[in-house]
Amino acid sequence: MRTVAEWLDAARQHGSLGAAALHWQAHERGEAPSVPLALMHGRLRVMRESAQAGLSPTLRSVSGMVGGQAALLAQSSFAGRFGMAGRAGIYALSIAEYNACMGKIVAAPTAGSCGILPGALLAAQEEDGFSDDELVMALFAAAAIGRAIALQATISGAEGGCQAECGTAAGMARHTAESLAALGCDLKRLHAVIGPAAGPCCYQVDAATAAHFRALADEAGPVVVPDAAAAGKFLLDLWRANRCQLLAAGLLPQHVAI
Repeated sequence: MRTVAEWLDAARQHGSLGAAALHWQAHERGEAPSVPLALMHGRLRVMRESAQAGLSPTLRSVSGMVGGQAALLAQSSFAGRFGMAGRAGIYALSIAEYNACMGKIVAAPTAGSCGILPGALLAAQEEDGFSDDELVMALFAAAAIGRAIALQATISGAEGGCQAECGTAAGMARHTAESLAALGCDLKRLHAVIGPAAGPCCYQVDAATAAHFRALADEAGPVVVPDAAAAGKFLLDLWRANRCQLLAAGLLPQHVAI
C-alpha cells in the first residue's frame, strides 16, 4: 500500500479508510487485528497524557525558553473564542511544548508536527463525545494518509520545509475529521486555521508536482501558476491549496482562516 489511490480502493472494500489501514497492518505483521488496535489505543493514551502535561503552567524546557504558553492560552478568552478549533490549537501547542521539554509524545507524522493530529482529535472528542474506539479508527485513517505521503513525497522538514511536516499532519487531521464525520460529527461546525507555510511568492515546484494541484482553484483563481521568472517551473500557493481541500471536505468558508 503505497498510494492514496490504493488506500481508497481498500477503503471501499473494508468500509472505511481506518478499517482498511487496520486490516493492512494486521496482515503485514501476521497478527490478529486486536494487536495493532491495542497498540493504537496506547498511542492515543500517550497523546492525551502529553496534551494534559503540556498544559502545566510550570512546564519549562532545560533552557527555560519554552513552556507555559499553552497554559496561558487555556486561561485566556482565546479558549472559548474559536470553539473546537480554539481547543485544538491549545492542545497542539501544549503537546509541542511538552515535546520541547523532553516529554514523551507521539511523533505523528514527526516530532515537529506532533501536536496537530492529537489536537484535532482530542478537541473533537470533547465537543462531540466520540469514544476512544472511534478516535483510534480515525488514527488508522490518518496513518494511511501519512504513509502515502511519506512514500510518495516526504515528511522531512529538512528536505521539504515546514509544509512537509505540518502540511502532512494537517492532511492526516483532515482525513481524521472525515472519519469522524462518518460517525456523526458535523463538519460545518468545525473551524480551521492554516498556519505558517510557503506562500504564493516562494514555493517553486516542477511540472509533475504542479499537475497534482491543477484542479484546485478558488475565487482568486488557480492555486498553481507558471513562474514568470523560470521556464518550466510553477508557483504553488499552499495556503489556498489547503483551504480548497478543507472546503471540499465540508467546512464552511467563513470557518477557514489563513
